[in-house]
Amino acid sequence: MEVYIPSFRYEDSDMERGYTVFRIEVLVNGRRHFVEKRYSEFHALHKKLKKGIKTPEIPSKHVRNWLPKVLEQRRQGLEAYLQDIIFENEELPKIFLDFLNVRHLPSLPKAESCGKLSHQPVLLFLRDPYILPTANDNAANVVIEGVLHGLFYPHLQTS
Repeated sequence: MEVYIPSFRYEDSDMERGYTVFRIEVLVNGRRHFVEKRYSEFHALHKKLKKGIKTPEIPSKHVRNWLPKVLEQRRQGLEAYLQDIIFENEELPKIFLDFLNVRHLPSLPKAESCGKLSHQPVLLFLRDPYILPTANDNAANVVIEGVLHGLFYPHLQTS
C-alpha cells in the first residue's frame, strides 16, 4: 500500500469558518483511489491510533496563518505521517484502513507494505502441469509441453 497527498484546497463555508481539505491518493494492489479529509479528521485518527499502536508525530493542530507555504508544510507533514504508519506497522489497524477507505486487507508482507514489488503469479495452468499432454490434445498444448520440457527436462534436447 502506498499513500500520497498530492494536493489540498481551501473550502469556504457559510455554516462555519473556512477549512482546508487534503486530497489523499491511495494505491492498493495496483488500484488507485482518492479520499478527501480535513485536518480535524487526521487529528481524530491520531487520537484513536495512539491507543493501540506506536504513532509518529502529527503536524501541529494550530496554524498561525493560512499562507500557501504553511499549508504546503502541513500537507508534507500529513503525508509523512501516513507513510510512517504504513512503514512502521506490520499489520495496519482497521481504523487506519477505514480512514483511507480501503477494504480490510490480509496482513501484507513488510516489503509489499513499503511499496516494493512482491512476487505475483505470472503463469497459470488450467490442469496439472506435471502431467504431460497426450497426443490427442489440441495445438495449444504444444506450448505447455515445450515449457514443461524446458523447465523440468532441460537435459533432453530434441533433434
